[in-house]
Amino acid sequence: MSLRNYLTSRVFFIQMLIALSIVLVLGYLFFHWLTYVTDHNEEIAVPNLKNLSELEVEEKLDDLNLEYVLLDSVDFDTRIKKHCVVEQDPIAGARVKEGRKIYIKINSSGFKTVQIPNLIEKTYRQAVPTLKSIGLEEGKITYKPYLGKDMVLEMYLNGKKLKPGDKVFKSSKIDLVLGDGNVGFDDTELDSTATPPIEETPVDGQ
Repeated sequence: MSLRNYLTSRVFFIQMLIALSIVLVLGYLFFHWLTYVTDHNEEIAVPNLKNLSELEVEEKLDDLNLEYVLLDSVDFDTRIKKHCVVEQDPIAGARVKEGRKIYIKINSSGFKTVQIPNLIEKTYRQAVPTLKSIGLEEGKITYKPYLGKDMVLEMYLNGKKLKPGDKVFKSSKIDLVLGDGNVGFDDTELDSTATPPIEETPVDGQ
């Protein structure tokens, strides 16, 4: 059989049809496998984990084929339950693929303690930033007679006098007693030390 006759024969047509079918089937299987491996168009919405315990997080993410990594606990937040999620990354609603790790931070069991810094004879403008830098807050401000205006004289927490080095909970409000810039004298003392007036003796005939 000549080449020309072979190319126009039914056998050649059937063989070409079989070869084309094999190529199409292999192509379909390859793209199906590629889609399965890369999870093409199969993303998962990250759930909101805030206020959930670590056990609840694990159960919720397991159902979605996601994992979690506990980064650390953060300073106690009164708005969130103890030992529950405060922050998460990625955020709730983000689209991720199966097996993705979700990073979480847990609320601590309570406020951490800090040491009261030495603010005595520091100015008010120095004292407030120092308190805030260690997680404390400015409380009630009162004044008493003292030459140094706005200079810290005493520190209190809930009526209890504090001294440098005392430990208090973070976020505590520290009351400050400041100098008013006046020395403050006692008028009675001034009167007792004053020179008495000289009495004049009347002159006879006048």
